[in-house]
Amino acid sequence: MKEEEYTHMFISLIYSLQMQTMIHLGKIANPATGKVETELDAAQATIDMVDMLKAKTLNNLSDDEKRFLDQVLADLKLNFVDEKNKAETSEDKKTEETKSDDTTKEKE
Repeated sequence: MKEEEYTHMFISLIYSLQMQTMIHLGKIANPATGKVETELDAAQATIDMVDMLKAKTLNNLSDDEKRFLDQVLADLKLNFVDEKNKAETSEDKKTEETKSDDTTKEKE
């Protein structure tokens, strides 16, 4: 019985970290504020924590636990890259707009 209880708690912990990361990635609204906010540094820290749990539990998980953990990590990392690319694209556009504004001002 204890092993089944630990499995449930482990899955719940990983799921909780997954949801926290999705909030930081701006994929879902923060339930405390109701706002969608992107905090990539916080998301990266939480992903690193899940990676650490994977390393520390190596060879100590059932096949189902390992599959769940691997799937969560893959999903979080793909979503992180997606949001990071969006942020970089947005920054590039802002930089281009600033350069364009500066060029327009110089011509005047």
